[in-house]
Amino acid sequence: MKVIVMVKATKDSEAAVMPDEKLLADMGRYNEELVKAGIMLSGEGLHPSSKGVRVRFSGTKRSVIDGPFAETNELVAGFWMWRVKSMEEAIEWVKRCPNPMLTDSEIEIRPVFEAEDFGESFTPELREQEATLRAKVLDLNLDRFEEGREIHVAGLKQVHNLQSKHQIPDQWHKFVPDIGKVPGAIDGCTYGVTWNCKENGDFDYLCGVEVNPETQDTGDFSQVTLPAGRYAVFTHRDHVSRLEETYDRIWCKWAPDSGLKIRKAPCVECYSQDFNAETGFGGTDIWIPIEA
Repeated sequence: MKVIVMVKATKDSEAAVMPDEKLLADMGRYNEELVKAGIMLSGEGLHPSSKGVRVRFSGTKRSVIDGPFAETNELVAGFWMWRVKSMEEAIEWVKRCPNPMLTDSEIEIRPVFEAEDFGESFTPELREQEATLRAKVLDLNLDRFEEGREIHVAGLKQVHNLQSKHQIPDQWHKFVPDIGKVPGAIDGCTYGVTWNCKENGDFDYLCGVEVNPETQDTGDFSQVTLPAGRYAVFTHRDHVSRLEETYDRIWCKWAPDSGLKIRKAPCVECYSQDFNAETGFGGTDIWIPIEA
């Protein structure tokens, strides 16, 4: 679950009394612990309400109210966004926080709405629309959602992990000269397929081409079947060497908040005939499998 953790304002924070060196150091160490634990998504301190404004809505009228605002104990002086397993875990982390103020203070924890909270009203179409908007915020090119057909791919397979994944380009260099030697190959796209992902970080990666489904024997080449199903299709417009950065944004930032149920594998890179192997640009899509 995702929560917003709000540091309530005090008279000192509203008077712009700045924290001392010790408090800044203590909060810095605490934030480091949050980051190492994989909990912290973001966090910021806020200026006093004297530098803020409010916009009041009344029918079609809008009026602007300048700060400061009187109800100090209801104001927020700073916040974190955390992803935690439960409210209990969030509470335990807040208890470990140094007092964020130089006087007595309070921190409030509020759950953030998730897609499941809206029930059937949040239809698959609305979920995909929301997922597309989140991708744009992250500068990801979520081009479309598509019903993918079953595809049989054969090629060179290797086992990688988080430490060795930088060797995938070398795997491609080994496979490219053999593209025309794969039995039953069908002209068209080439594929990079990631599947069989394990908790220890190991995964299978195959550089391959589509083959006729009736092909029984592909010789020394390994095979994998891409199941029919719905996919979110991202267009990668940067150099192919930056694919890993795009993957990181998809899996670490987009997928957890997309509102979609993501199937971990197979994840597919599709290189169309527009891909230029010499320049490393063009014709590269990333297919992320989702549950319809």
